[in-house]
Amino acid sequence: MHNHNNRKSALPGPRLLAVSALALALLSGCGSLQPVPYTEQEVQERVAQDHLQMYAEQEPIAGPITFHEAAARALKYNLDYKLKLMEDALTRSLHDVSTYEMLPRLVAGAGYVRRNNDSGGRSIGIEDRLETLRPSTSEERERTLANLTFSWNVLDFGVSYYRAQQKADQVLMAEERRRKVAQNVLQDVRNSYWRALGAQKLLGRVDALLARVQKALARAKEVEKQGLMPQPQVLAYERALLDAVNLLTLRRQDLELARAELTALMSVAPGTSYTLAEEKENALPPVPANLESLELMALEKRPEIMEEWYRKRVTENDIKAAKLLLWPNLSVDAGPQYDSNRYSYNNQWVDVGVRLSWNILKLTQWPSLQQAHEHQNKTDDMRRMALSMAVLTQVRVGVQRYGLSLAELEFAEESLRVDQRLLNFAQAAAKSQFDSELEVIRSEARALLAEYQRYAAYSNAQAAWGRVYNSVGLDVLPEAIESHDVKTLAAAMEKTMQQWQEVTFQQAPAPKTAAEG
Repeated sequence: MHNHNNRKSALPGPRLLAVSALALALLSGCGSLQPVPYTEQEVQERVAQDHLQMYAEQEPIAGPITFHEAAARALKYNLDYKLKLMEDALTRSLHDVSTYEMLPRLVAGAGYVRRNNDSGGRSIGIEDRLETLRPSTSEERERTLANLTFSWNVLDFGVSYYRAQQKADQVLMAEERRRKVAQNVLQDVRNSYWRALGAQKLLGRVDALLARVQKALARAKEVEKQGLMPQPQVLAYERALLDAVNLLTLRRQDLELARAELTALMSVAPGTSYTLAEEKENALPPVPANLESLELMALEKRPEIMEEWYRKRVTENDIKAAKLLLWPNLSVDAGPQYDSNRYSYNNQWVDVGVRLSWNILKLTQWPSLQQAHEHQNKTDDMRRMALSMAVLTQVRVGVQRYGLSLAELEFAEESLRVDQRLLNFAQAAAKSQFDSELEVIRSEARALLAEYQRYAAYSNAQAAWGRVYNSVGLDVLPEAIESHDVKTLAAAMEKTMQQWQEVTFQQAPAPKTAAEG
């Protein structure tokens, strides 16, 4: 007895002390971690790598860019659209992962166990409390263990099923967001391309006219100084020239910004030289007359409404999973086991277990969950209806704005015709007199501004038509993008847009513009 008590009070072995010291060292090291910022070299390397990736694997620009090619480049290389594609791929991967969570668990385990002394015990009589056996053990100090356990849990399976459904709906939501980004990118390209094309046509002429205006201003000041003309008349010409300079300068800025916007949309590296195709302006369709059918189509196709509808199913599955956890849980476990203990009679055996458990008090949550389910459905429906109302308003407002933009374009074309005729008269009547020269310059400036206004009105009409197209939620992309080169993709987009325009938009008679011939 005395020796046994001495063994129980023996100090831990050296291995146990070493393990304890190592654990203390690791714990102390965890508290000494400090924030480490990136070095300047690492930042520069990251910037260089990002700059290469932004414009990597793009088809070189081999010629003038048409509208549909610009749209194809934007949808193929635009970084915002690429981000949505990656998010879509990520949600699909997460959905694939969630489907495997419904499988039963099959866990393989292995281990090694060692203790610094023997386990065991002694027996005493229940009635007389006398020791009947000497201390003994049936377990080795060192053992190896192994097992392969199959387990299946009903509630885990049910919750995993609802989570997988949620991931599947989130895949569909990501697809709707991708559609919306594609539609917005196309709208932005439509808005900037035609203004950039006007810039390409007019910038050289604007610069030349500005130079002439500056010379005319200098000459007017000289005439005023020499008193060759009445001062009020000279000042009036100077005022007209200054107004022309101001308007031309402002328009020049607008034109240059349009090209910069288009360059960014196509993800073309800044400073890259390219030209836009001097193509015939696309004929603008008349104002759609079938508003009711367009509204119904918008309610069916708008990505925002579809995404909201899928979100309702996601929230419903959340509450269904919470309700499932209120019910009894059945779990099944089975698997072979192994223990190397040489004192064991059977070193290998199979464990099988079935367990049924139920937290009955959780049933008190049922009324609250049922009420939350009803309120959530009503909230989701109301949010979707509010969004649908906004969509219907966008369709009607878009059609009205398109009609107004067509009227504005017609007025701009008529103003351009008048100003060009005035310029022709001024040039024909021009003589060597100073006032005639100023009149020609002023007429040229007015005609150039009218031409700019006409380009601006046409680009506004194109943007308004794009908003109508966008408000209905129509797609222009084929099934795959990465497998198409820019020209093929542009041709597919042009064909799709033409089909939508012919089939979907029933057109009411409207006056033709100069662009339509």
